[in-house]
Amino acid sequence: MTKAGTATATKRLDSYLPFSTPCFGLEEKEEVVGALESGWITTGPRTKRFEEEFAAMVGCKHAIAVNSCTAALHLALVALNIGRGDVVLTTPFTFCATANVVVHCGAVPVFVDIRPDTYNLSGERLREFVERACEWNGSHLTVRATGGRVRAITAVHYGGQPCDMDEINEIARDYGLTVIEDGAHAVGASYKGGNVGTLGEVSCFSFYANKNLTTAEGGMLTTNDDNVAARVRLMSLHGISRDAWNRYAQDGSWWYDVEAPGYKYNLTDIAAAIGLHQLRKLPGFIARRRAIADKYNAGLAGLPLILPTILPDRLHAWHLYPVQVTSARVTRNQVIEQLKLRNIGSSVHFIPLHLTSYYQRAFGYRPGDFPVAEKTYERILSLPLFPGMTDHDVDRVIEALHDILR
Repeated sequence: MTKAGTATATKRLDSYLPFSTPCFGLEEKEEVVGALESGWITTGPRTKRFEEEFAAMVGCKHAIAVNSCTAALHLALVALNIGRGDVVLTTPFTFCATANVVVHCGAVPVFVDIRPDTYNLSGERLREFVERACEWNGSHLTVRATGGRVRAITAVHYGGQPCDMDEINEIARDYGLTVIEDGAHAVGASYKGGNVGTLGEVSCFSFYANKNLTTAEGGMLTTNDDNVAARVRLMSLHGISRDAWNRYAQDGSWWYDVEAPGYKYNLTDIAAAIGLHQLRKLPGFIARRRAIADKYNAGLAGLPLILPTILPDRLHAWHLYPVQVTSARVTRNQVIEQLKLRNIGSSVHFIPLHLTSYYQRAFGYRPGDFPVAEKTYERILSLPLFPGMTDHDVDRVIEALHDILR
C-alpha cells in the first residue's frame, strides 16, 4: 500500500464525526428533571422565564416561545394579516419553511436572487426587482405580472451572518412593507451593533437540534409591537383568551373564550428547561464556533474552495461553515462522498426552492430564474461545526479536504 493509501485507510478507522450534534451538560439535565418533578410539564413557569431571559438577551420588548421557527414565521404572517392575494418577497436560498408558511396563509412567495458572497438576500437585487417588476401607486406596491400586493420582506440571515438590513429596511420604508427576520441560523448575531431579533418588525428563531441554541424542537418570536405580540400569543394556543398556565394555575380560572381559530404552537416547560441553560451558554457556544471557523479559515486557505465571506459591520453567529468547491477535478458531490468514506459528515444548505417540484408546479418557477443561487447550490457544502468539536476533529476535516482536493 502506498503512503497516501495508508493515510486514507487510517482516516477511515476514525470514529464518525457528525455534521452537528447538540451540547448538553448537567444543568440542562437537572432542569428537565426539575420540570418533571414539579408536575408542570407543558407551557408554564419555565417557559415564561425562558421568554423573559431571551427578550433581555436580544433587547426586545416581547419574546414568545413556540414549538418551532416554522410556527413563529407562520404566526408572524398571521399577526400581520397577510393572506390571499398578498405577496411576500424573500430568498430562494433557504429552507422550505420560509416560503411554505407564506403559502399556508394563501399568499404568494416571490423570490429575489442572493448575494454571491454572503448567500443572503441581495438588497441591490431587491431594489432592482421592486423598480422593474412592481407598480407603486403611492400607497400600495403590486407585482405588475399578477397584481398581487407586496406586503412584506422576509430576510433570512443565512448561516448566521445578518443580511444587509439597512438596504432592506430602506426599501421597506419606501414602499410601506413589513420586514420579518428569519433568524433561524442567527441567534446571537448582530448587525452594526443591533441584535438580530430587533432589526425588523418581527423576528423568528429556531431551536432545532442542530441550532446554536437548542430545545430539541422549538422556536421564538420577538417584536417590539404590542399589538403583534398580543395577536401572536392569542393565535399560538387555539385562539383562546386564557392560556393553559392561567387556566390551571392555583389563581387561574376555568373560563375562557375562543376569540379566533388559532393554532397549537406553544412550547413546553420541558423544552424551555433545556433552553434556559442553552441560552446562558450561548456566548460560549458562539465563541467556540468562531474559533473553529478561524481554524478552518487558516487550514483551508489555498485549496480550491471559496471560504465564507465575513463582512466587518456584523457579528456572525457561525451556525454554518459553508464552502464552495471550485476544483476542476473533483465535484461537490464527490467531496461529500469522500468525506463520508473518511467518517466525516457534511450537508448542503440549501436546494434553491425554485428548483423543487412544488414551487415549479405551483408558481411556474424554472431553472435559470435565479442564477446566483443556482451556481452557489451546485458547489456549496457545509462542514461540521458545533461547540463540542475538538481541535483534533477540526484538523481531521482540514486534513481530509487537503487529501481529497490535492
